[in-house]
Amino acid sequence: MKKKLIFGLAAAALVMTACDEEKKSEDSVALDNDIKAAVEQYVPNVIYSTYNDLASESEELYDLLAAAAEKGVNALTQAEVDAICAKFLQARQSWEESEAFLYGAATDFGIDPHIDTWPLDAPSLATALSNAEQVESLEGEDGIAYASAKLGAELLGFHGIEFILFRDGQNRTVEALRGNEDDEAFNGKTVTGAQELIYAAAVAGDLRDNCYRLSVSWNPDAPEAYQERCEELEVPVSMTGSDKTYGENMLGAAKAGSTYATWQETMASILVAGCSNICNEVANVKMGNAHSGEDVNYIESPYSKKSFQDFIDNILSIQYSLYGKAGATAPESKSIINVLKNYKYDGADALQNKLNASVDALKACQAKGAFVDIYTDALVQAAMDVINELDEELNKAAEWIVKQ
Repeated sequence: MKKKLIFGLAAAALVMTACDEEKKSEDSVALDNDIKAAVEQYVPNVIYSTYNDLASESEELYDLLAAAAEKGVNALTQAEVDAICAKFLQARQSWEESEAFLYGAATDFGIDPHIDTWPLDAPSLATALSNAEQVESLEGEDGIAYASAKLGAELLGFHGIEFILFRDGQNRTVEALRGNEDDEAFNGKTVTGAQELIYAAAVAGDLRDNCYRLSVSWNPDAPEAYQERCEELEVPVSMTGSDKTYGENMLGAAKAGSTYATWQETMASILVAGCSNICNEVANVKMGNAHSGEDVNYIESPYSKKSFQDFIDNILSIQYSLYGKAGATAPESKSIINVLKNYKYDGADALQNKLNASVDALKACQAKGAFVDIYTDALVQAAMDVINELDEELNKAAEWIVKQ
């Protein structure tokens, strides 16, 4: 009788263990499916969407600058200059809102440093633009290739164009562009506004081409014009050793050929390689270098005085990644933040709170003044601190998800 009882208990234990394993397996499958759904929401609605906007806006910026350079400064109106400045800021916003997914093409192809290196090397720009032969090489569509190959990262991208279009936080005036450049780095050199517009148009063309490449390298259905331009330039747009785009690779997670072995790994990569990475850069590099005194010249967007807006847009890129849609102010039903909440991750509220606090802290800085003017202020340190706390929460969430 005793033997039968022991056997019965052992059998019951085996059944319970099997049930627990079955339940665990069911939960694991459900989690995989929910992460998969969140990533399938994220890739097209955040990455494809943002890069498509960026490509379109940079194309429009180039068209406006090329038309202005061809028209000539004497025929330009202030309204036309203001329109160019507005288009620049629109494209700039889309770029900053993409920085929570710099992993992939932006890094692998060196696009990030190519189009977003600062500070601008103003003395070298003065030398380049005071060389009439070099300015001539920058004219027209052929000037785009020359700029890309010859100017170097410190004279390319957003910040070279920013220098031409903005000063002291204001749009350049037509009157200034009709005269000679008076920045102190140009002392002893004669550079006209007409020459500056030729340079800005060439750099904007190179910026456009690189933004096309970002779109094409992620989205297999990117506009045909973008794909044709990349083919014309003969630049790689697929992952090294593969014919897949970065989007196809991520959406194919857990399948043979993808660099993402599991859906948990995919979500953790978005949180760490993407969101955490830009948190660290904003707090400890973009703000930290100047605030600490390590490099007081390392200030992003000093001519437009839009540094704090850049930083806000960087944090919003994290928000959009977590919420599953570019521009989102609330989470989509299938989103990374909802996966964390639905599976009872106890740090989900802390993550949301630190996200909100980071945006609020940067807006408080912005209300006080431009970063270039107040980078030593206590509010800057407070913003850096809370962004670092957001970084910690992102990493905790990633650690939790890979253990599930």
